[in-house]
This record gives sequence, structure tokens and C-alpha cells, in this order.
Amino acid sequence: MSLDKLKSLYKAVILDHAQTPRNFGQLANYTNETTVYNPTCGDKIHLTILVENDQIKDIAFDGEGCTISKASASMMTQLVKGKNIEQAISFSRIFSDLAAGKKRSEQDMQKLEDAQVLISIMEFPARIKCATLAWWGLDQALLGKENEDEDND
Repeated sequence: MSLDKLKSLYKAVILDHAQTPRNFGQLANYTNETTVYNPTCGDKIHLTILVENDQIKDIAFDGEGCTISKASASMMTQLVKGKNIEQAISFSRIFSDLAAGKKRSEQDMQKLEDAQVLISIMEFPARIKCATLAWWGLDQALLGKENEDEDND
């Protein structure tokens, strides 16, 4: 596949998730929640997660954000729904490593499913926080920790 066709495919996947986000809204019943904010561009993502027996039974997000942050949150929620906490955190680490420019195996990239298309965004440093915001929120909600880089620019 040519590079232009690949870029068009990536753009189509990102736009699809941004315009028709999966798991958009707020759960009525949840065990974990967090709100993360990117002051650089004003993105704000609120996650609600229902965890039962170490498994993410349901997850939803709402908030305001750019196309990239919305698409990333949609892809992330779709990926981790039904997974156990360890798997979800593993996906978050893979994504964060790639966002930081670290090399990961092709097998690790495949685990990200649709979210791997966001790796092309990493060419644009100003968009990295947009792409990683929901993933930081996932870590924060499941592990109860703040991401030190979240409010720094």
C-alpha cells in the first residue's frame, strides 16, 4: 500500500472515531473515575469505569476535546473494555512508550488495534498530549496515580 493511501486510511479511522466515538457518555454505575485535562489545547476527558473481579466490565468517556483526543479516547475505551486491569495497563504502557518515541515490537503495536494509527500523530509534538490524554486517565483511574507530565508544558 502506498504511503498516501496509508495516510488516508489512518485519517479515515481517526475521523470515524472522533465523529462517532465509541463508549461516549457516562456510566450510571462505576467503580473508578477520573478527569484529565490538557491545558495546552483545552482537552478535558472524564472517564467512568466499572471494574468487577479485576475486569473492566464497562467504560465510558465524555468531555470536550479536539479530534485527536476524542478519537484516542474512543479507541482506548473500545480496546480495554472486557479486558482485565493488567492487560489494560499493559496497553497503556505500550501506547505511552510509542508516544515517547520508544521502540516496541510489531506484536505490541498489533495489540493496540485501531489505536496504533495514532502513532503517526507522534510526528507532531504538539499533538502528543492530545493523543495520550485518555490513556493517562486510564492509568490514573485504575492505579490511582496522577501523571506528573499532565499539567506541564
